[in-house]
Amino acid sequence: MKLTILGGGGFRVPLVYGALLGDHAEGRVSRVTLYDTDTDRLTAVARVLAEQADGVPDAPAVVATGDLDEALRGADFVFSAIRVGGLEGRAADERVALDEGVLGQETVGAGGIAFGLRTVPVATALARRIARLAPEAWVINFTNPAGLVTEAMARHLGDRVIGICDSPVGLGRRIARVLGADPDRARIDYVGLNHLGWVRGLWVGGRDELPRLLADPELLGSFEEGRLFGPDWLRSLGSVPNEYLHYYYFNREAVRAYQDAEQTRGAFLRDQQEGFYARMKDPAAPPLATWDRTRAEREATYMAENRDVAGAGEREESDLESGGYEQVALALMRAVARDERTSLILDVRNRGTLAVLDEDAVIEVPCLVDANGAHPVAVDPLPYHAVGLVTAVKAVEREVLEAAESGSRAAALRAFALHPLVDSVSVARRLVEGYTRVHPGLAYLDRP
Repeated sequence: MKLTILGGGGFRVPLVYGALLGDHAEGRVSRVTLYDTDTDRLTAVARVLAEQADGVPDAPAVVATGDLDEALRGADFVFSAIRVGGLEGRAADERVALDEGVLGQETVGAGGIAFGLRTVPVATALARRIARLAPEAWVINFTNPAGLVTEAMARHLGDRVIGICDSPVGLGRRIARVLGADPDRARIDYVGLNHLGWVRGLWVGGRDELPRLLADPELLGSFEEGRLFGPDWLRSLGSVPNEYLHYYYFNREAVRAYQDAEQTRGAFLRDQQEGFYARMKDPAAPPLATWDRTRAEREATYMAENRDVAGAGEREESDLESGGYEQVALALMRAVARDERTSLILDVRNRGTLAVLDEDAVIEVPCLVDANGAHPVAVDPLPYHAVGLVTAVKAVEREVLEAAESGSRAAALRAFALHPLVDSVSVARRLVEGYTRVHPGLAYLDRP
Protein backbone atom coordinates (compact mmCIF):
# COMPACT_ATOMS: atom_id res chain seq x y z
CA MET A 1 0.00 0.00 0.00
CA LYS A 2 1.35 3.43 -0.94
CA LEU A 3 1.06 6.58 1.15
CA THR A 4 1.87 10.08 -0.13
CA ILE A 5 2.46 12.88 2.36
CA LEU A 6 1.88 16.39 1.02
CA GLY A 7 4.04 18.65 3.15
CA GLY A 8 6.54 15.83 3.47
CA GLY A 9 9.20 18.15 4.85
CA GLY A 10 6.97 19.10 7.77
CA PHE A 11 8.23 18.80 11.31
CA ARG A 12 5.63 16.24 12.45
CA VAL A 13 6.13 13.79 9.58
CA PRO A 14 8.38 11.53 11.74
CA LEU A 15 5.39 10.95 14.03
CA VAL A 16 3.45 9.46 11.10
CA TYR A 17 6.39 7.35 9.95
CA GLY A 18 6.99 6.13 13.50
CA ALA A 19 3.40 4.91 13.68
CA LEU A 20 3.83 3.07 10.36
CA LEU A 21 6.96 1.35 11.68
CA GLY A 22 4.87 -0.24 14.42
CA ASP A 23 2.37 -1.69 11.94
CA HIS A 24 3.43 -5.18 10.83
CA ALA A 25 0.09 -6.52 9.64
CA GLU A 26 -0.54 -7.77 6.14
CA GLY A 27 -1.50 -4.97 3.77
CA ARG A 28 0.49 -2.34 5.67
CA VAL A 29 2.00 0.72 4.01
CA SER A 30 5.09 -0.40 2.09
CA ARG A 31 6.08 2.89 0.46
CA VAL A 32 5.94 6.48 1.69
CA THR A 33 6.40 9.33 -0.79
CA LEU A 34 7.29 12.69 0.71
CA TYR A 35 6.32 15.70 -1.38
CA ASP A 36 7.40 19.22 -0.53
CA THR A 37 8.41 22.39 -2.36
CA ASP A 38 11.33 22.95 0.07
CA THR A 39 14.27 20.68 -0.75
CA ASP A 40 16.17 21.41 2.47
CA ARG A 41 13.20 20.47 4.63
CA LEU A 42 12.64 17.30 2.62
CA THR A 43 16.27 16.29 3.06
CA ALA A 44 16.17 16.96 6.80
CA VAL A 45 13.03 14.91 7.40
CA ALA A 46 14.26 12.09 5.18
CA ARG A 47 17.37 11.88 7.41
CA VAL A 48 15.20 11.55 10.53
CA LEU A 49 13.08 8.85 8.89
CA ALA A 50 16.17 6.92 7.80
CA GLU A 51 17.39 6.74 11.41
CA GLN A 52 13.91 5.74 12.60
CA ALA A 53 13.91 2.87 10.09
CA ASP A 54 17.40 1.67 11.00
CA GLY A 55 17.18 -1.95 12.13
CA VAL A 56 13.51 -2.35 11.18
CA PRO A 57 13.53 -5.06 8.48
CA ASP A 58 10.12 -4.32 6.96
CA ALA A 59 10.28 -0.51 7.23
CA PRO A 60 8.33 1.26 4.49
CA ALA A 61 10.55 2.57 1.71
CA VAL A 62 10.84 6.36 1.63
CA VAL A 63 10.97 8.43 -1.55
CA ALA A 64 11.33 12.22 -1.49
CA THR A 65 10.25 14.34 -4.46
CA GLY A 66 9.38 17.86 -5.47
CA ASP A 67 7.23 16.61 -8.36
CA LEU A 68 3.58 16.64 -7.30
CA ASP A 69 2.29 14.49 -10.15
CA GLU A 70 4.93 11.85 -9.46
CA ALA A 71 3.99 11.88 -5.78
CA LEU A 72 0.28 11.38 -6.45
CA ARG A 73 0.29 8.71 -9.14
CA GLY A 74 -0.46 5.28 -7.72
CA ALA A 75 -1.16 6.55 -4.20
CA ASP A 76 -3.66 4.59 -2.12
CA PHE A 77 -3.74 7.24 0.61
CA VAL A 78 -2.78 10.90 0.50
CA PHE A 79 -1.98 12.63 3.78
CA SER A 80 -2.30 16.42 3.47
CA ALA A 81 -0.29 18.44 5.98
CA ILE A 82 0.71 21.58 4.11
CA ARG A 83 1.34 25.04 5.56
CA VAL A 84 0.77 27.78 3.00
CA GLY A 85 3.05 30.70 3.80
CA GLY A 86 5.04 28.69 6.33
CA LEU A 87 5.48 29.68 9.94
CA GLU A 88 6.47 33.15 8.82
CA GLY A 89 2.92 33.49 7.52
CA ARG A 90 1.50 32.28 10.83
CA ALA A 91 3.59 34.80 12.76
CA ALA A 92 2.32 37.59 10.47
CA ASP A 93 -1.29 36.44 10.95
CA GLU A 94 -0.89 36.68 14.72
CA ARG A 95 0.74 40.12 14.69
CA VAL A 96 -1.78 41.78 12.33
CA ALA A 97 -4.66 40.58 14.52
CA LEU A 98 -3.06 41.47 17.84
CA ASP A 99 -2.28 44.97 16.59
CA GLU A 100 -6.05 45.37 16.15
CA GLY A 101 -6.76 43.97 19.60
CA VAL A 102 -8.22 40.65 18.39
CA LEU A 103 -7.04 37.06 18.45
CA GLY A 104 -4.61 35.88 15.79
CA GLN A 105 -4.43 32.15 16.60
CA GLU A 106 -3.89 30.02 13.48
CA THR A 107 -7.28 28.28 13.53
CA VAL A 108 -9.42 30.58 15.70
CA GLY A 109 -10.61 34.12 15.03
CA ALA A 110 -8.92 36.54 12.64
CA GLY A 111 -5.75 34.48 12.34
CA GLY A 112 -7.72 31.39 11.39
CA ILE A 113 -9.63 33.33 8.73
CA ALA A 114 -6.42 34.72 7.23
CA PHE A 115 -4.85 31.25 7.23
CA GLY A 116 -7.96 29.84 5.58
CA LEU A 117 -7.96 32.52 2.88
CA ARG A 118 -4.35 31.61 2.04
CA THR A 119 -4.82 27.86 2.28
CA VAL A 120 -8.19 27.08 0.66
CA PRO A 121 -7.15 28.00 -2.94
CA VAL A 122 -4.07 25.76 -2.65
CA ALA A 123 -5.99 22.90 -1.03
CA THR A 124 -8.69 23.15 -3.70
CA ALA A 125 -6.08 22.93 -6.46
CA LEU A 126 -4.57 19.89 -4.76
CA ALA A 127 -8.01 18.25 -4.49
CA ARG A 128 -8.57 18.73 -8.22
CA ARG A 129 -5.14 17.27 -8.99
CA ILE A 130 -5.79 14.26 -6.73
CA ALA A 131 -9.19 13.67 -8.34
CA ARG A 132 -7.49 13.53 -11.73
CA LEU A 133 -4.31 11.59 -10.94
CA ALA A 134 -5.37 9.37 -8.03
CA PRO A 135 -9.19 9.17 -8.16
CA GLU A 136 -9.30 6.01 -6.01
CA ALA A 137 -7.07 7.43 -3.27
CA TRP A 138 -8.41 8.30 0.16
CA VAL A 139 -7.30 11.72 1.39
CA ILE A 140 -6.61 12.28 5.09
CA ASN A 141 -6.51 15.99 5.81
CA PHE A 142 -4.57 17.45 8.71
CA THR A 143 -3.98 20.82 7.05
CA ASN A 144 -5.33 23.63 9.23
CA PRO A 145 -7.90 25.03 9.61
CA ALA A 146 -8.77 21.33 9.32
CA GLY A 147 -12.57 21.49 9.17
CA LEU A 148 -12.63 24.37 6.70
CA VAL A 149 -9.96 22.83 4.45
CA THR A 150 -11.68 19.42 4.54
CA GLU A 151 -14.95 21.06 3.45
CA ALA A 152 -13.17 22.85 0.59
CA MET A 153 -11.55 19.61 -0.61
CA ALA A 154 -14.81 17.65 -0.24
CA ARG A 155 -16.37 19.80 -2.95
CA HIS A 156 -14.05 17.99 -5.38
CA LEU A 157 -13.34 14.68 -3.61
CA GLY A 158 -16.68 14.00 -1.91
CA ASP A 159 -16.49 11.61 1.03
CA ARG A 160 -13.03 10.37 -0.03
CA VAL A 161 -11.49 13.20 2.00
CA ILE A 162 -11.64 12.87 5.79
CA GLY A 163 -10.26 15.38 8.26
CA ILE A 164 -8.46 14.40 11.45
CA CYS A 165 -7.47 16.22 14.63
CA ASP A 166 -5.86 14.88 17.80
CA SER A 167 -7.46 17.40 20.20
CA PRO A 168 -10.78 15.62 20.90
CA VAL A 169 -9.10 12.22 21.20
CA GLY A 170 -6.51 13.57 23.63
CA LEU A 171 -9.24 15.26 25.67
CA GLY A 172 -11.28 12.07 25.86
CA ARG A 173 -8.27 10.02 26.93
CA ARG A 174 -7.39 12.49 29.69
CA ILE A 175 -10.96 12.39 31.03
CA ALA A 176 -11.00 8.59 30.95
CA ARG A 177 -7.74 8.33 32.89
CA VAL A 178 -8.97 10.80 35.53
CA LEU A 179 -12.05 8.61 35.98
CA GLY A 180 -9.92 5.47 36.29
CA ALA A 181 -11.20 4.03 33.01
CA ASP A 182 -9.26 2.45 30.17
CA PRO A 183 -9.17 5.13 27.42
CA ASP A 184 -9.23 2.41 24.76
CA ARG A 185 -12.51 1.01 26.10
CA ALA A 186 -14.34 4.29 26.67
CA ARG A 187 -16.83 5.78 24.20
CA ILE A 188 -16.65 9.55 23.90
CA ASP A 189 -19.78 11.61 23.18
CA TYR A 190 -18.17 14.57 21.39
CA VAL A 191 -19.72 16.99 18.91
CA GLY A 192 -18.97 20.31 17.21
CA LEU A 193 -16.65 21.72 14.57
CA ASN A 194 -12.89 21.36 14.40
CA HIS A 195 -11.40 23.17 17.43
CA LEU A 196 -14.94 24.02 18.56
CA GLY A 197 -16.45 20.99 20.28
CA TRP A 198 -17.55 19.60 23.62
CA VAL A 199 -17.30 16.25 25.41
CA ARG A 200 -20.85 15.67 26.66
CA GLY A 201 -20.46 12.12 27.90
CA LEU A 202 -17.90 9.38 28.47
CA TRP A 203 -19.42 5.93 28.42
CA VAL A 204 -17.79 2.94 30.09
CA GLY A 205 -19.60 -0.39 30.22
CA GLY A 206 -22.94 1.18 29.32
CA ARG A 207 -22.71 3.91 31.97
CA ASP A 208 -22.02 7.62 31.42
CA GLU A 209 -19.22 8.52 33.84
CA LEU A 210 -19.03 12.25 32.98
CA PRO A 211 -21.62 13.29 35.65
CA ARG A 212 -19.32 11.75 38.29
CA LEU A 213 -16.46 13.92 37.04
CA LEU A 214 -18.55 17.09 36.94
CA ALA A 215 -19.75 16.48 40.50
CA ASP A 216 -16.21 16.24 41.91
CA PRO A 217 -14.27 19.56 42.01
CA GLU A 218 -11.04 17.78 42.95
CA LEU A 219 -11.23 15.45 39.96
CA LEU A 220 -12.23 18.33 37.67
CA GLY A 221 -9.16 20.29 38.67
CA SER A 222 -6.77 17.38 38.21
CA PHE A 223 -6.32 17.46 34.42
CA GLU A 224 -5.38 20.10 31.86
CA GLU A 225 -8.82 21.24 30.65
CA GLY A 226 -10.11 21.34 34.23
CA ARG A 227 -7.28 23.64 35.25
CA LEU A 228 -7.63 25.67 32.05
CA PHE A 229 -11.37 26.40 32.28
CA GLY A 230 -11.90 25.98 36.03
CA PRO A 231 -14.22 23.45 37.71
CA ASP A 232 -17.01 25.99 38.26
CA TRP A 233 -17.30 26.85 34.56
CA LEU A 234 -17.24 23.19 33.51
CA ARG A 235 -20.04 22.41 35.94
CA SER A 236 -21.99 25.38 34.57
CA LEU A 237 -21.62 24.07 31.03
CA GLY A 238 -22.35 20.46 31.98
CA SER A 239 -19.65 19.38 29.55
CA VAL A 240 -15.89 19.62 28.95
CA PRO A 241 -14.94 21.91 26.05
CA ASN A 242 -12.13 21.39 23.61
CA GLU A 243 -9.12 23.42 24.79
CA TYR A 244 -9.51 25.85 21.88
CA LEU A 245 -12.77 27.12 23.36
CA HIS A 246 -10.64 28.89 25.95
CA TYR A 247 -10.11 31.54 23.26
CA TYR A 248 -13.90 32.10 23.21
CA TYR A 249 -14.79 31.81 26.88
CA PHE A 250 -11.79 33.84 28.09
CA ASN A 251 -11.13 35.92 25.00
CA ARG A 252 -10.26 39.22 26.64
CA GLU A 253 -7.75 37.59 28.95
CA ALA A 254 -6.23 35.51 26.13
CA VAL A 255 -5.80 38.51 23.82
CA ARG A 256 -4.14 40.53 26.58
CA ALA A 257 -1.79 37.65 27.41
CA TYR A 258 -0.77 37.24 23.78
CA GLN A 259 -0.26 40.99 23.39
CA ASP A 260 1.97 41.04 26.48
CA ALA A 261 3.96 37.94 25.50
CA GLU A 262 7.55 38.44 24.45
CA GLN A 263 6.88 36.39 21.32
CA THR A 264 3.79 34.94 19.64
CA ARG A 265 3.40 31.18 19.30
CA GLY A 266 3.94 31.34 15.54
CA ALA A 267 7.12 33.38 15.94
CA PHE A 268 8.41 30.95 18.58
CA LEU A 269 7.76 27.94 16.32
CA ARG A 270 9.25 29.75 13.33
CA ASP A 271 12.49 30.43 15.18
CA GLN A 272 12.56 26.97 16.75
CA GLN A 273 12.04 25.13 13.49
CA GLU A 274 14.43 27.35 11.56
CA GLY A 275 17.01 26.30 14.14
CA PHE A 276 16.14 22.63 13.71
CA TYR A 277 16.36 22.66 9.91
CA ALA A 278 19.58 24.69 10.05
CA ARG A 279 21.17 22.15 12.42
CA MET A 280 20.07 19.33 10.15
CA LYS A 281 22.27 20.71 7.36
CA ASP A 282 25.25 19.55 9.43
CA PRO A 283 25.97 15.94 8.43
CA ALA A 284 27.28 15.30 11.94
CA ALA A 285 24.01 16.31 13.64
CA PRO A 286 22.19 13.25 15.06
CA PRO A 287 18.86 13.42 13.17
CA LEU A 288 16.48 11.64 15.52
CA ALA A 289 17.87 13.09 18.76
CA THR A 290 17.85 16.62 17.31
CA TRP A 291 14.26 16.22 16.17
CA ASP A 292 13.13 14.67 19.46
CA ARG A 293 14.59 17.49 21.60
CA THR A 294 12.86 20.07 19.43
CA ARG A 295 9.54 18.22 19.61
CA ALA A 296 9.67 17.95 23.42
CA GLU A 297 10.16 21.71 23.75
CA ARG A 298 7.33 22.34 21.31
CA GLU A 299 4.87 20.20 23.28
CA ALA A 300 5.86 21.57 26.68
CA THR A 301 5.18 25.19 25.60
CA TYR A 302 1.82 24.50 23.93
CA MET A 303 -0.86 27.11 24.86
CA ALA A 304 1.46 28.53 27.53
CA GLU A 305 -0.25 31.95 27.53
CA ASN A 306 -3.67 30.39 28.09
CA ARG A 307 -2.34 28.37 31.02
CA ASP A 308 -0.82 31.53 32.50
CA VAL A 309 -4.19 33.31 32.25
CA ALA A 310 -5.91 30.42 34.02
CA GLY A 311 -3.14 29.95 36.59
CA ALA A 312 -2.86 26.36 35.42
CA GLY A 313 0.92 26.20 35.75
CA GLU A 314 3.28 24.04 33.73
CA ARG A 315 1.99 21.09 31.73
CA GLU A 316 2.14 17.84 33.64
CA GLU A 317 3.49 14.64 32.15
CA SER A 318 -0.03 13.25 31.70
CA ASP A 319 -1.02 16.40 29.77
CA LEU A 320 1.79 16.08 27.24
CA GLU A 321 0.23 13.02 25.61
CA SER A 322 -1.95 14.22 22.75
CA GLY A 323 -4.53 12.13 21.02
CA GLY A 324 -1.75 11.17 18.62
CA TYR A 325 -2.92 12.40 15.22
CA GLU A 326 -0.54 9.88 13.67
CA GLN A 327 -2.32 7.06 15.51
CA VAL A 328 -5.70 8.42 14.37
CA ALA A 329 -4.42 8.49 10.79
CA LEU A 330 -3.07 4.94 11.05
CA ALA A 331 -6.33 3.63 12.55
CA LEU A 332 -8.27 5.37 9.78
CA MET A 333 -6.09 3.84 7.06
CA ARG A 334 -6.37 0.37 8.62
CA ALA A 335 -10.15 0.60 8.85
CA VAL A 336 -10.54 1.65 5.22
CA ALA A 337 -7.85 -0.55 3.64
CA ARG A 338 -8.55 -3.73 5.64
CA ASP A 339 -12.18 -3.17 6.63
CA GLU A 340 -11.09 -3.22 10.28
CA ARG A 341 -14.17 -1.45 11.56
CA THR A 342 -13.55 1.10 14.27
CA SER A 343 -14.93 4.27 15.86
CA LEU A 344 -12.98 7.52 15.54
CA ILE A 345 -13.71 11.22 16.03
CA LEU A 346 -13.28 12.73 12.56
CA ASP A 347 -14.12 15.72 10.38
CA VAL A 348 -16.73 14.62 7.86
CA ARG A 349 -19.76 15.95 5.99
CA ASN A 350 -22.79 16.43 8.25
CA ARG A 351 -25.28 14.24 6.36
CA GLY A 352 -28.09 15.27 8.71
CA THR A 353 -26.18 14.54 11.91
CA LEU A 354 -26.68 18.08 13.24
CA ALA A 355 -30.05 19.48 12.20
CA VAL A 356 -28.85 23.09 12.55
CA LEU A 357 -26.35 22.64 9.68
CA ASP A 358 -26.80 21.60 6.06
CA GLU A 359 -25.82 18.25 4.58
CA ASP A 360 -22.40 19.32 3.25
CA ALA A 361 -21.17 21.20 6.31
CA VAL A 362 -18.09 19.46 7.71
CA ILE A 363 -18.45 18.71 11.41
CA GLU A 364 -16.32 16.89 14.01
CA VAL A 365 -18.12 13.89 15.54
CA PRO A 366 -17.64 10.20 16.32
CA CYS A 367 -17.78 8.10 13.16
CA LEU A 368 -17.95 4.43 12.33
CA VAL A 369 -15.21 3.67 9.80
CA ASP A 370 -15.04 0.73 7.41
CA ALA A 371 -13.95 -0.04 3.86
CA ASN A 372 -16.54 2.44 2.57
CA GLY A 373 -15.20 5.36 4.56
CA ALA A 374 -16.34 7.30 7.64
CA HIS A 375 -20.00 7.47 8.64
CA PRO A 376 -21.06 9.97 11.35
CA VAL A 377 -23.11 8.46 14.15
CA ALA A 378 -26.32 9.99 15.46
CA VAL A 379 -25.82 12.56 18.22
CA ASP A 380 -28.13 14.48 20.52
CA PRO A 381 -28.96 18.07 19.51
CA LEU A 382 -26.61 20.81 20.64
CA PRO A 383 -27.66 23.11 23.49
CA TYR A 384 -28.48 26.64 22.35
CA HIS A 385 -25.20 28.16 23.58
CA ALA A 386 -23.30 25.70 21.40
CA VAL A 387 -25.69 26.17 18.46
CA GLY A 388 -24.88 29.87 18.50
CA LEU A 389 -21.13 29.36 18.28
CA VAL A 390 -21.24 26.48 15.81
CA THR A 391 -23.60 28.19 13.36
CA ALA A 392 -21.78 31.52 13.60
CA VAL A 393 -18.38 29.97 12.92
CA LYS A 394 -19.77 27.79 10.11
CA ALA A 395 -21.20 30.96 8.51
CA VAL A 396 -17.72 32.48 8.68
CA GLU A 397 -16.22 29.38 7.05
CA ARG A 398 -18.72 29.63 4.22
CA GLU A 399 -17.70 33.24 3.58
CA VAL A 400 -14.06 32.15 3.43
CA LEU A 401 -14.97 29.48 0.87
CA GLU A 402 -16.92 32.06 -1.15
CA ALA A 403 -14.01 34.51 -1.07
CA ALA A 404 -11.51 31.82 -2.09
CA GLU A 405 -13.70 30.62 -4.95
CA SER A 406 -14.75 33.99 -6.35
CA GLY A 407 -11.99 36.35 -5.26
CA SER A 408 -14.61 38.50 -3.56
CA ARG A 409 -13.09 40.99 -1.14
CA ALA A 410 -16.61 41.63 0.21
CA ALA A 411 -16.93 37.96 1.18
CA ALA A 412 -13.57 38.14 2.96
CA LEU A 413 -14.74 41.22 4.85
CA ARG A 414 -17.93 39.43 5.89
CA ALA A 415 -15.87 36.49 7.15
CA PHE A 416 -13.91 38.75 9.50
CA ALA A 417 -16.85 40.95 10.51
CA LEU A 418 -19.19 38.03 11.31
CA HIS A 419 -16.75 36.12 13.50
CA PRO A 420 -17.75 36.14 17.19
CA LEU A 421 -14.23 37.22 18.21
CA VAL A 422 -14.08 40.28 15.92
CA ASP A 423 -16.06 43.06 17.58
CA SER A 424 -16.37 45.71 14.86
CA VAL A 425 -16.88 45.99 11.13
CA SER A 426 -14.28 48.75 11.18
CA VAL A 427 -11.76 46.35 12.71
CA ALA A 428 -12.70 43.77 10.07
CA ARG A 429 -11.97 46.27 7.29
CA ARG A 430 -8.55 47.02 8.78
CA LEU A 431 -7.84 43.30 9.09
CA VAL A 432 -8.57 42.76 5.40
CA GLU A 433 -6.27 45.65 4.53
CA GLY A 434 -3.56 44.43 6.89
CA TYR A 435 -3.59 40.84 5.71
CA THR A 436 -3.63 41.67 2.00
CA ARG A 437 -0.70 44.00 2.63
CA VAL A 438 1.52 41.40 4.35
CA HIS A 439 0.47 38.37 2.28
CA PRO A 440 1.05 38.71 -1.49
CA GLY A 441 -0.86 35.45 -1.92
CA LEU A 442 -4.09 37.25 -1.00
CA ALA A 443 -3.87 39.51 -4.03
CA TYR A 444 -6.67 37.40 -5.55
CA LEU A 445 -9.13 39.27 -3.29
CA ASP A 446 -9.64 42.02 -5.84
CA ARG A 447 -13.37 41.81 -6.59
CA PRO A 448 -15.74 44.22 -4.84
